Amino acid sequence: MIKHTDHFHGSDLEKIEQVYGIKKEDITSFSANVNPLGISNLLKETISEHVTCIETYPDREYTELRKTLGKYCGADPSHIIVGNGSTELISILIELKHPKKAMILGPSYSEYEREVSLGGGTSLYFPLKEADGFKLNIKALEERLTDDVDMLILCNPNNPTSTVIDQKGLRQVLDICKARDIFVMVDETYIEFTENMEKLEGIPLTAVYSNLFIIRGVSKFFASPGLRLGYAVTGNEDLIREINTKKHPWSISSIAEIAGRIMFSDSEYIERTRNLITTERKRVTDRLKGMKDLGITCFEPSANFVLCRIDSDKADADTLFDTCIRQHMMIRNCSTFPFLDNHFFRICFMDPEDNDRLLDCIENALR
Repeated sequence: MIKHTDHFHGSDLEKIEQVYGIKKEDITSFSANVNPLGISNLLKETISEHVTCIETYPDREYTELRKTLGKYCGADPSHIIVGNGSTELISILIELKHPKKAMILGPSYSEYEREVSLGGGTSLYFPLKEADGFKLNIKALEERLTDDVDMLILCNPNNPTSTVIDQKGLRQVLDICKARDIFVMVDETYIEFTENMEKLEGIPLTAVYSNLFIIRGVSKFFASPGLRLGYAVTGNEDLIREINTKKHPWSISSIAEIAGRIMFSDSEYIERTRNLITTERKRVTDRLKGMKDLGITCFEPSANFVLCRIDSDKADADTLFDTCIRQHMMIRNCSTFPFLDNHFFRICFMDPEDNDRLLDCIENALR
C-alpha cells in the first residue's frame, strides 16, 4: 500500500494522479456524490444556442431564473436568493447572522465550522450516534440547545451518514429553536435524491418559520459542480433584503443563469435520476447487508450515498481505499469527519455496472 497522509475528497482527482499515477479521466469517483447520469441532456443539446448571452450582463435580479426555481421547488420567487454555488450562500448567511455559538449536527460537512470560525464564532457538535443509526434524537438535541446557542446548522439528508429528518421532525426542531431565538440553516444539497421528498423537504416550512434558511445547489443532483450555481429559500423578508444588499451583483454568470433555467425544466432528466438512484440505493444496500459476515455494516441510506463501517482484520478504510483506487475506483475514507474513525467509508451510487464492479472489489478485499 502506498503510504500517504492525505484523505482524499471527491474533487481531489489531481492529487490522486500525483500519488498513484492514475489519470483522473480513468477514475470512477464513488466519493464525489455526483449524479452518474452527468448533466441534463436538454442542457447538452441546447446550451450552445445561448452562448452569445455572455456578450451582455445578466439580469442582476435574476428574475427569470428565480421564476423557474419557484416553479421547480414550490416557493415564492420573491423568497428565493441565488448565489455562486451553495458555498457563497452559506458564507453570506453566517457572515450576516454572525453567530457567536453555532451548533452543528455531526458528523457533517466541514465548511460549516470553517465559516463560523471565520466570522469569529465557535462551533459545538451535537453527535448523531451510531447506536441510533445516526438518526437525530430530537429530545437529546433539545437538552443541548441552551440559551447561548444562536444558530443551528444541519444537513438534510446528512453527509456522510445519509440519514434524514422528516418534515414533522424538522417542525419540532424549528419550534424549539424559535422559542429560544435560534436561527436554523438547513443544507438540502441531497434532498432531491430521496424517496417521498415531499414529506422530507423544508422549503414548505419557510412560509411559516421566519428563523429558517434552506440552501440547495446544482453540484450533486444536476451533476454541475463547475457551474457554481446555488439558491436559498427563506420567508424572512428582512433577511432577504439584507442579503441582497450585501452580496455582490452578478455573482452568477449569464451562461450559468441560462443553464439553470434549462436544467430545472428538464423533467425527464429529473425523473430518470430519481428512478436510477432509488433502484440502485436498494440494490447496493441489500448487497452490502449481505457482506455482514465479512465485517461490513451499512447504515440505512436516504440520499445517493451510503455510510459503511468495516469490522475486519482484513481491511480498514485506508487499505480499502488503496485496493479500490488501484482498480481505478475512488471511495471516501470518512476518518476526517467528526465522530468517525478509520473504520468508516462512504460510497455513492453510480450506474449498475460500476456499482457491481466496486461491490466485487470490496467483497474480494474482505475475503
